[in-house]
Amino acid sequence: MSRTRVYAAADAALLRTLAEDEPVTPERVTAASQDEEDEYDALLTAAEHGPVVVCAELDDADAPIRLRDVQSFHLDADGSGDLAWYAPQELDEVIELLGG
Repeated sequence: MSRTRVYAAADAALLRTLAEDEPVTPERVTAASQDEEDEYDALLTAAEHGPVVVCAELDDADAPIRLRDVQSFHLDADGSGDLAWYAPQELDEVIELLGG
């Protein structure tokens, strides 16, 4: 069974819930295809709705997201407008960048 990659906007509260290994159900964006450009467009669309984008792979695109599903976090860490990539293991750092 193939997994679906989703992009979801998140704030510090949602990230703290993930850090506690609790499931979250934010609104999410899926790419029109697996084409790199479509994936990037989905990432940017999700970024319009929150300071951090959670990229996760799910068996069901509508399933809750758990930390084990997260592939990466993306945020504008330096105010440049460019989204920096963070690994799931860097969740605490991402929360800290948002001001805790």
